[in-house]
Amino acid sequence: MAGSFGAESTGDEVLEGWDLGGKRALVTGVSAGLGVETARVLTAHGAKVVGTARDLAKARDATAGIANLELLEMDLASLASVRACADALLAKGDMFDLVILNAGVMACPEGKTADGFETQFGTNHLGHFVFANRIAPMLNPGARIVSVSSLAHRFSDISLDDPGFAQTPYDPWIAYGRSKTANILFAVEMDRRLRDRDIRAVAIHPGGIQTELSRHLSPEIIKSLQQRSAAPSSGSQMRVKTVPQGIATAIWAGVAADAGEVGGLYCEDCHVAVVNDVPEQREGMRSYALDPEQARALWAKSEELVGERF
Repeated sequence: MAGSFGAESTGDEVLEGWDLGGKRALVTGVSAGLGVETARVLTAHGAKVVGTARDLAKARDATAGIANLELLEMDLASLASVRACADALLAKGDMFDLVILNAGVMACPEGKTADGFETQFGTNHLGHFVFANRIAPMLNPGARIVSVSSLAHRFSDISLDDPGFAQTPYDPWIAYGRSKTANILFAVEMDRRLRDRDIRAVAIHPGGIQTELSRHLSPEIIKSLQQRSAAPSSGSQMRVKTVPQGIATAIWAGVAADAGEVGGLYCEDCHVAVVNDVPEQREGMRSYALDPEQARALWAKSEELVGERF
């Protein structure tokens, strides 16, 4: 059922013929964009979905009409909120077959989370790091964790010595790139830790999609992103996907693809991405994002920062 899919495939096309009845999924960030469409497609194919959102009222409006969807409040920029949400799920005891770590912020002004972390690293990585680890006991054998990263991981490796830009000037795109590289390294190490339980983790790039994630982007910043992302010699511009196309890779990696072929890797356009360290190109992944030693080091640093060992 894996099929042959690509950049223009939609989530519905990936799941054509699939019956997810009896399966339970969890999706973070279901108040807009990709999160809402992901919840819609999964439930349309029979799954029961738990969705998290910082703003529950907004999420209820955005998901009105989606059946078999339960909403829970979680603000990834507050570890107290993350832990409270995870504790509520653990108390209920329902198991999951798929977790899609979708929520996040992008290229926002310099700021701090409730716990004092740089906003993008704290929200995109550390919030999901704590949440996914806390609910890991609730994953069934055969379950998958999908960490939503970005081509922006190509902008920067992580910085274990200066994760909060205390020693270097803040750059919103470097900060975003660091957090997206962290999303991939998290999947690499989580996959290593859970594969003995027949649970796999994978990172994906959804593609360039115009959603609320880009709310901080002025026309000048968007132009800057295009310049960073495109090869100067080609004059190419970023290809913008629709929201239904934007969820396809997460659905493919989380459901349709062979787990052994995607576990611990990074996928784009419904296929496993190749390593590509050419700076001027945007296809493929940087080799530093798959480095197992770097993944272990990030894990240890993350535990140190959040004050919790997993």
